[in-house]
Amino acid sequence: MQTNATYTSLVAIGDSFTEGMSDRLPDGSYRGWADLLAARMAARTPGFRYANLAVRGKLIGQIVAEQVDVAAAMQPDVITLVGGLNDTLRPKCDMGQVRGLLEEAVERLAPACKQLVLMRSPGRQGPVLARFRPRMEELFACVDDLASRHGALVVDLYGAPSLGDPRMWDVDRLHLTGEGHRRVAEAVWQTLGYDPEDADWRTPMPPSAPPGWGARRTADARFARQYLLPWIGRRLTGRSSGDGRPAKRPDLLPYETPGA
Repeated sequence: MQTNATYTSLVAIGDSFTEGMSDRLPDGSYRGWADLLAARMAARTPGFRYANLAVRGKLIGQIVAEQVDVAAAMQPDVITLVGGLNDTLRPKCDMGQVRGLLEEAVERLAPACKQLVLMRSPGRQGPVLARFRPRMEELFACVDDLASRHGALVVDLYGAPSLGDPRMWDVDRLHLTGEGHRRVAEAVWQTLGYDPEDADWRTPMPPSAPPGWGARRTADARFARQYLLPWIGRRLTGRSSGDGRPAKRPDLLPYETPGA
């Protein structure tokens, strides 16, 4: 890994994690770690260009079909790819197919950029992580293998104690808060060889008193009503939260701060 790196362009592909949910801006749009990373890189490099092709709800097959060739054709300095986790969270998941599609994506992306970045996605501590941990770790083993064979960098978010803290996660329990996304941006920044701005991004938050029984039950009921039941409904009907939704930054253009 080089230090004091200089890159002139970034293309991010993936699902809701890379789109930026749930780091919500005042206008209701999402920012997220990729936008934060692009802003930092642009501050160091005049004319820095950025595209974000990620769309919430996408499975790895959809990412390969809809985003990989577009990203490769842009020939950026850096491509980030995070995908496959949505597949692992589905009751019926062919992990062999997921691994094959991820390998296909890496084989097409690695030659199209100076540096491909893969990730071991973060996991919120709780029953969901416990249930799907074997699939997730199988996915991450594939990520590590592909990185070693294709010269990609791996950002290990799964092994970061800070990102397992439920307080780093939004009320939907699936997406990081703004602070979580900030720490991810820092992790990728350092992995790319830039000098740390927060050397302690892995450090857990200070302990706090756990919520009482009533508060936990209220939070559980809200989660089930607003997020879990709609998610189950989409699974049963074959729909996705990203159906018909365009990429947030489909073109590789000079980065401009939102609202500037």
